[in-house]
Amino acid sequence: MTEKSAANIIPLAQLRKQIDAIDQQLLELLNQRAECAISVATTKIAQGETGTFYRPDREALVLRRIQELNPGPLSGDTTVKFFREIMSACLALEKPLEVAFLGPEGTFTQQATYKHFGHAVNTVPVANISDIFKCVENDQCQFGVVPVENSTEGVIAHTLDRFLGSSLQICGEVELKVQQNLMSNSADLAAITEVLSHQQSLAQCRQWLDTHVPNAKRVAVSSNAAAAKMVQNQPDKAAIAGQVVADLYQLTCLATHIEDEPNNTTRFMIIGKQKPDSTGNDKTTLVVSMPNKAGALHNILASFAQYNVSMTHIESRPSRQGLWDYVFFIDIEGHRADPEINAAIASLKQHVTMLTVLGSYPKAVI
Repeated sequence: MTEKSAANIIPLAQLRKQIDAIDQQLLELLNQRAECAISVATTKIAQGETGTFYRPDREALVLRRIQELNPGPLSGDTTVKFFREIMSACLALEKPLEVAFLGPEGTFTQQATYKHFGHAVNTVPVANISDIFKCVENDQCQFGVVPVENSTEGVIAHTLDRFLGSSLQICGEVELKVQQNLMSNSADLAAITEVLSHQQSLAQCRQWLDTHVPNAKRVAVSSNAAAAKMVQNQPDKAAIAGQVVADLYQLTCLATHIEDEPNNTTRFMIIGKQKPDSTGNDKTTLVVSMPNKAGALHNILASFAQYNVSMTHIESRPSRQGLWDYVFFIDIEGHRADPEINAAIASLKQHVTMLTVLGSYPKAVI
């Protein structure tokens, strides 16, 4: 070390003093923000507003602004996570949110809930996807979080089917990178005779299971966390789930990262009764039914192409109204308030027998 570089080193005691002073400033500013949040709630109540004070569009705009303003060295994702938790805590001071998720505690759906809303919400575990819809429809919870598709195994059919009979809106989306682990209360992989998990997780780990536990029976259950709970006291059985579940149920991870695709990601939808405003970076999800005739699907695609609307996903499901009758779930970029989206939907209505906008909502921020 040269004499010049040594002279530029700041003493550790001085650095710690600076950090203490910055921490004090941060604490004061955080509490000022919290006081503003309380004042916001007071103003909204005085104006006659009831229900939830959470606004998906407002939160998305704030978080994207933070990303744009961030000069580093903290990454954009880190700053978004930090500010999401601040916003979550401040919102809880206004009015705590109740959010239904696919239970029990520790599921990927609960992790997605925390990623989207922060940890200051009250998460309500329910037994199945249909019950998540019911909780929100019956005002037991303001929002619900449901899995809709996985990058390797495709759509979760039951979620799409449930949308057909519900008046709820899609208010947002969240993407969660899924890391699968094999866990048991035994430390001996060779002793495992049965592997339990959600059917999607079993499918996502098919190759690993074929290679490492080829003779173990595979049993599909309602959720990964439920599987972990079921194998707690059975040393010859193992569950596939996330690390948080192993900690929750005090299980040993026999193997980590056992998913066949390293970028395995699940997309979740936020469901509620709100219709978020446009943020300028949105998606819209539609469900349509069309006559069974030549060129019907072409007419749908042409309506989007005519107005330069980008379609990001299309999925067909049986309509349950007649033999070989299908509905199509379609994701497009943009908000239903956008002129081009409005025009495309108007054109689309001329070619379909049924069209429902399931929601326009902000794209996932991270």
